[in-house]
Amino acid sequence: MIRIRKLLPLAAVAFVVPVLAQQNSASSHADLLRAIESQRAEEQRVFEQRRQEYESKASQAEKDALLRQAEQRRDELDRQSDQLNETYSANELQISNLNTQLREKANALGLSELFGLARQSANDVSSILQQSLITTQFPTPAGEVARDEWLRQFAASVTTPTAAELERLWIEIQREMTASGQVAKYQARVVQPGGESVESEVIRIGPFTATSDGRFLSYLPNLRTLNVLPRQLPPEFMEVLEEFERVTMGYARAVVDPNRGVLLNLYVERPTTMERIELGEEVGYVIIVVGILGALAFLYQLVSLVLVRLAVAKQLRNLDHPTPNNPLGRVLLAFKGDKTRIEEDADVAELRITEAVLREVPRLERFQAFLRLCVAAGPLLGLIGTVVGMIITFQSITESGSSDPRLMATGIGQAMIATVLGLGIAIPLLFANALLNSLSRGVVQILDEQSAGMLAESIEKQRRA
Repeated sequence: MIRIRKLLPLAAVAFVVPVLAQQNSASSHADLLRAIESQRAEEQRVFEQRRQEYESKASQAEKDALLRQAEQRRDELDRQSDQLNETYSANELQISNLNTQLREKANALGLSELFGLARQSANDVSSILQQSLITTQFPTPAGEVARDEWLRQFAASVTTPTAAELERLWIEIQREMTASGQVAKYQARVVQPGGESVESEVIRIGPFTATSDGRFLSYLPNLRTLNVLPRQLPPEFMEVLEEFERVTMGYARAVVDPNRGVLLNLYVERPTTMERIELGEEVGYVIIVVGILGALAFLYQLVSLVLVRLAVAKQLRNLDHPTPNNPLGRVLLAFKGDKTRIEEDADVAELRITEAVLREVPRLERFQAFLRLCVAAGPLLGLIGTVVGMIITFQSITESGSSDPRLMATGIGQAMIATVLGLGIAIPLLFANALLNSLSRGVVQILDEQSAGMLAESIEKQRRA
């Protein structure tokens, strides 16, 4: 029995190996459990069979022979295990020595610094490629990582880069440098304002500007695609774009954003004139109405004064035949038309001439008082809009509890627009009123001169008589 107990560990090792082999082929925990139970039953059966065979041996010599065979087998396995352990230890030592030699050679060649610079360059270039619209010209093949994502992975890796990885790093950097100095035309997916993606012909000017079908495009780094700007640039830029797309060779003018789309987006987000006027709300509309009325009055009176000056200039060339279609002619008719008035006293004649001139002055200075009123009312109305805008700003700060510029933008915008509109109508109308005043004073001056001349002529005739 003592010898049987010594053989039990060896038998256990011999029977556990098949169980582990079956464990790898089990597809579930239940299958594994059933395989183990079946193996245990088989091992128990084999053990009982061998024990019975051992006990059925007739002589002690046969039992001793079996025991010696088992011990020899055990000693042989122990020797093999010791040899394998020695081999494993020797291999570990050799690997450690080889790694040390590799590090020493790498340091001697400067590869550590080289790989560090390669990773640093990859990290710097990855951010540039992520924002570069050149990516749309070189789409990522199916199953591969995008070039900017691959560069980030390369920069974050801790393993020694391979020759293929270093080559791809060089190719991506060289491709970006080369394409940055080119004007290219290629097919790419473009997101339309409605949200649909359409295959279109894209014209790329370096990494700065991209256009398609007469419209400017912007680059979406997260989607790695181009989209049409929701609002295009002013007409002068669109004319340059149309001329540029028609050119097939040579040099041509083009719209280039040196900030790679930042200035275009800011220019597009700039509000239009109507949006600025709408921001002024009711006060802004009142100021505009006042300005329009003042402008209409100015234009009407300007045309009238120009015609009057032309008629007066024509009358000056023919003073002996006055006509009633101009102020000077009416003044002349008022004095010379009645022969009895020529012989009147000088004081009476002067009063009659002055009356005729004063009758013409209101027509010549028509709407000037209204224009002066508009000039004074414009800044005051703008001040009202400014106060209203500041009230809205303070109200938004009170309601939100923070001084976020985006919350204050509406109120401040309304205040500034109202001020600009008020000054915008006051300053032009001020010059307009000065122009009308100058024209009317010129006509009045002519009337005064001719009146004084007629009065002097009348006095001289009376003295002769």
